[in-house]
Amino acid sequence: MTATVAAPAPALEITTSRQMLAWMAQQRLSIALTTYQIGKLFLLGLKPGRERDLSVFERSFNRCMGLCPADNGFYMSSLYQVWRFVNVLQPGQTQDGYDRLYVPQLGNTTGDLDIHDMAVDGEGQLVFVNTLFGCLATLSDTHSFKPIWRPPFVSRLAAEDRCHLNGLAMKDGQPAYVTAASTSDVVDGWREHRANGGVVVDVASNETVARGLSMPHSPRWHRGKLWVLNSGTGEFGHIELDTGRFVPVAFCAGYLRGLYFVDDFALVGLSKPRDNKTFSGLPLDERLRERGAQARCGIQVIDLRTGDAVHWLRIEGIVDELYDVIPLPGVHTPMALGFKTDEIRRVVSVEE
Repeated sequence: MTATVAAPAPALEITTSRQMLAWMAQQRLSIALTTYQIGKLFLLGLKPGRERDLSVFERSFNRCMGLCPADNGFYMSSLYQVWRFVNVLQPGQTQDGYDRLYVPQLGNTTGDLDIHDMAVDGEGQLVFVNTLFGCLATLSDTHSFKPIWRPPFVSRLAAEDRCHLNGLAMKDGQPAYVTAASTSDVVDGWREHRANGGVVVDVASNETVARGLSMPHSPRWHRGKLWVLNSGTGEFGHIELDTGRFVPVAFCAGYLRGLYFVDDFALVGLSKPRDNKTFSGLPLDERLRERGAQARCGIQVIDLRTGDAVHWLRIEGIVDELYDVIPLPGVHTPMALGFKTDEIRRVVSVEE
């Protein structure tokens, strides 16, 4: 009889370009990222007194996806809840060498809305993309969500993921632009239009300002331009609002999701496309073949002045996909609490 031996689980390996950590030190920032593939929130910083060594801290949250900065912390969406993480350390205080301790202090139970991008508006209210219902929404004290806008091509609120609304760009403290995989108005209809049915919609006017995109994600307004990830082609670029043309700035070897700006640089998240009907058959496949490249998972830092990927961080092993990425300004070595260890029982803070 032949014994069957289980293969060992793939390990997590994170590598960086030569100057990535020096750039993080120069910019005085750490990085938070999510992967719903294995349900992990990662906090990447620099080890205390060892700025050439990467600090990697992770916590488990089921299907964690959207991230956005908030006062003294950040928001994160998960399978059926939205969490607000708050730093409980005072300036100059440390915990086991970490200069930030993020606690999931506030949680809203939303149900499984497939929440994607999130942002805080000018009044401090959280706005999120409710992908299941195809609308923008905010939190409710008494219900799962409160809808605040839906694209004109979606005829009614229904839990059907009709157009796969996913991305949100804020401008002057208000929701300004969204991305969707298609303009479909039937249940799960966006999947038939993945290759070139993607759109960008102006929230205020309800006008579609760009068409023909491939699974666009992560629209962001920065320095007078509307930037977007044309995920299905692997291109990072911006939209010419007067013509609707997408202007590529850089090609990245991966399926792109997660975008944030740090002065003249863009942090872009990369994923390896899944081998299924959602991610296969996109223009990205041919683009990678043309360049003799394989898709990667990680982060690229793109210089907006040149379009060059000047720094990178690569994740291999158990993680193949990322969803969101944000910088944590002024943070050297971050950590967070989760719900799978006893630490959260022992961390108690008193408001003065």
